[in-house]
Amino acid sequence: MEQIHIRLFQPQDLSSVIHINRTCLPENYPGLFFMSLYESFPKAFIVAEDIETNTLIGYVMGRVERGFSSLKGYKLTKKGHIVSIAIIEKYRRKGIATRLLEEALEGFKEYGASESFLEVRESNIEAVNLYQKIGYVEKKVLPGYYRDGEDALLFTCPL
Repeated sequence: MEQIHIRLFQPQDLSSVIHINRTCLPENYPGLFFMSLYESFPKAFIVAEDIETNTLIGYVMGRVERGFSSLKGYKLTKKGHIVSIAIIEKYRRKGIATRLLEEALEGFKEYGASESFLEVRESNIEAVNLYQKIGYVEKKVLPGYYRDGEDALLFTCPL
């Protein structure tokens, strides 16, 4: 079994994170976007590293936004937004995504967030199950959210 180390993203990880993003997800971001999230919210940008091979195998990145809470009577609050999460396919189903998300949620708390939210493709049943296991609850469908026209599910979770 691989030895997986969960740690904060570091700038030298950028090319590996971009590779994981482009390999695993249809939504790709430019390097400047990753770095802007890191610079603004470093405690919510977490990577998973296989220490046997010294390679990054997953990441989660997030940011904290101000918005109306759907959990607290629509009061203005700080909310952690999971922007992107990806795990190289051969490492999936080993609890790594759960560990990454848990660390990101702790990071959100350090920035004063009281809840978290994310969007997920309606067809991504594995991700939906993961988010529900962690405590996220589906709030609504976002029609045509993705570039290819697929709907997203909006999930929220109290912190």
